[in-house]
Amino acid sequence: MAGFNDVPMVQSLAVPAVCLLIAFLGYGSQLVFRYSKTLQPGPLSDSETLLFNTLLVLLWITYYRAVSTDPGRYIFTDRVIDADGRWCNKCNAPKPPRAHHCRVCRRCVPKMDHHCPWTKNCVSMTTFPHFLRFLVYANISLWTLGYLLWQRLYSIWEARNLPAYLGPSLPALIAWAMLSGTCFLTSLALGIILSTTVRSWLFNCTMIEGWEIDRHEAIAERGGRDWWDVTDADGKSIRFEKVEFPYDIGFFANMAQAMGTSNILLWLFPFAGNPALGKDGKGSGWVWEENGFNRAEGMWPPPDPDKLRHAGRPWPAAARDYDAELRDLDLSPEDAKRAFQQRQEQDLRRKRVLMAELEEVDEVDDYGEASAAGGARSLWVNSDGERLRDYGVDDDDDDEIAADDEDVPLGELLRRRKVLGKDGQE
Repeated sequence: MAGFNDVPMVQSLAVPAVCLLIAFLGYGSQLVFRYSKTLQPGPLSDSETLLFNTLLVLLWITYYRAVSTDPGRYIFTDRVIDADGRWCNKCNAPKPPRAHHCRVCRRCVPKMDHHCPWTKNCVSMTTFPHFLRFLVYANISLWTLGYLLWQRLYSIWEARNLPAYLGPSLPALIAWAMLSGTCFLTSLALGIILSTTVRSWLFNCTMIEGWEIDRHEAIAERGGRDWWDVTDADGKSIRFEKVEFPYDIGFFANMAQAMGTSNILLWLFPFAGNPALGKDGKGSGWVWEENGFNRAEGMWPPPDPDKLRHAGRPWPAAARDYDAELRDLDLSPEDAKRAFQQRQEQDLRRKRVLMAELEEVDEVDDYGEASAAGGARSLWVNSDGERLRDYGVDDDDDDEIAADDEDVPLGELLRRRKVLGKDGQE
């Protein structure tokens, strides 16, 4: 699932594809069972038909709610906003705890788990209950269909020694094989997704927060200079500290918080509601209960020493001396050639530094520091090769640093020189 949002046309075709898949497995199978008379034990019984179609109705209801429920939107009523915590430069507003900016929904989403291409929606604080119910009923429906297909397979095996004309017809075998293969692959994929979603439910940890935990533990295991004092962009000295995940507040409390109610009977009820986002900066989605294992509240996500170290120094690839380029315009041909060769050498040095960071190898850069493996936060991947971007996150922390005037044309430089000359005369 990770990174699937980047596949072309997935956002427009995924939901219709899921609907076609449900229709093919749910109703196509019943047509095959009913009209393929050579495929024993024949059509479904009344009880099997009622059970299977009831599961399909529950599946359609929960899928519709997972697709159509709003993932949540923060609304700030104050004209002047004073934020002590994180800030989203894309929303130009504070970013509450556990919120992330979705690059598909284009807003900060409360308790964002990931952006699911199959529902064309974020799995968040408000949509998680519907998403979990959809997965539960989808898996139960697939297991039921798998049992019905297994009955037909068993009958085929029992008739293996009979003449071929007494067994199932070729079209019936082809239809059974297509249904069985599709059912098996879909069950395998949705079973994996259900297991990871249930884990998030039990431990109150989203997929994004699981990624953050892996990154934090990797930094802690690496040790070395990551334990030294680091200076951030504001010149403040920060020391790396091991932080425990604070939102795991207990087995039952985790599940009740995720489902929006402590009534167990409503957790899998298809028409049950979902947690509502609080208003005026208070309530659910704005503040979260913590388990108190850390020395203070609000320490998650923990600071990344690599990110702070990179933020505290200029980006090598973005360094460009515009004053020198303006002066070079008045040089003689030989001096201009020497200046051009010097710039080439500087560009090569900057390129080596940039490639060292992109390839995540240990290499000494122009600032006298060794780039540790996995140094740049935007390049860090977990053991499954996933980045935050693969979950749909568009955090400011992952933005690539680039100079706004990286490709200033020569004509613009000449115009600026004239302006500078006039300013000097005045």
